[in-house]
Amino acid sequence: MPSTAASTAETPARPRLSWKLAPALLVCAAAVMLFGAQIVWVGYVLLAAGLIAAAVVDRALLRDLALIAAGLVIISTISLAADISYVNMLRMGTVLALAVAVPYLVSRYVYKERAIRFPWRGGGRWTRAQWFYLVLVLVLGWTILPFYFITSGVYMNWPAVTEPDAIARLLVGVNAVGIWDELFFICVVYTLLRRHFPNWQANLLQAVIFVSFLWELGYQSWGPLLTFPFALLQGYTFTLTRSLGYVITVHLLFDLVVFLVIVHAHNPGALPIFLL
Repeated sequence: MPSTAASTAETPARPRLSWKLAPALLVCAAAVMLFGAQIVWVGYVLLAAGLIAAAVVDRALLRDLALIAAGLVIISTISLAADISYVNMLRMGTVLALAVAVPYLVSRYVYKERAIRFPWRGGGRWTRAQWFYLVLVLVLGWTILPFYFITSGVYMNWPAVTEPDAIARLLVGVNAVGIWDELFFICVVYTLLRRHFPNWQANLLQAVIFVSFLWELGYQSWGPLLTFPFALLQGYTFTLTRSLGYVITVHLLFDLVVFLVIVHAHNPGALPIFLL
């Protein structure tokens, strides 16, 4: 993992066990229902239960969970299935942008806080360890992702692309969602949860929501065995580096390999750069 000299003590110590966990777990369970099981009404019920429980336990937690819940509800209004038509890309881009903008604007102008931020550089210049980690991400992606996508068949969750225009739209779509992932799951969800829980707990909670979203997006079968560690590493990396730019770079490198694997899987022999 990358290291940095920057201090990671951005939040005061939080108790390992508290009643606050109950409403937060309900919100995480809601995400599983909304995006994993895709039983939307159950997800809404769990969100409501989580917010009611937070109102009883801690009003400050209620405010932050309400922001997360708002983002989840906004996302749930569309299908996350991979559809790279121009109309769907515009629709999905608008909804995902609102899922980040609404919590940010409410926090900034209604709550009068600056809890949600987007620190691009964070701790300053990247270290050698951070550069090494970027190379490691590429190597691991090249090694693992073809095996996952092809042997599980999940590459079929993305459209087959052969025309240059469709290939370009797939590339843009995959990378745009990757950037959004870090804006929402790290800068919104993880950041808000860290105000109430130890970093490791907040990271586990955001990872559950992150992986649920990725499941509906197409990372199914045994995908959570890959996406859950990835979500945890992204949260941990952000904690260390305090750099949105760095975690986005990691994600885009990973998604570059995802894009190449999808094209390769749909068009065997077109990209003879993988072992499968």
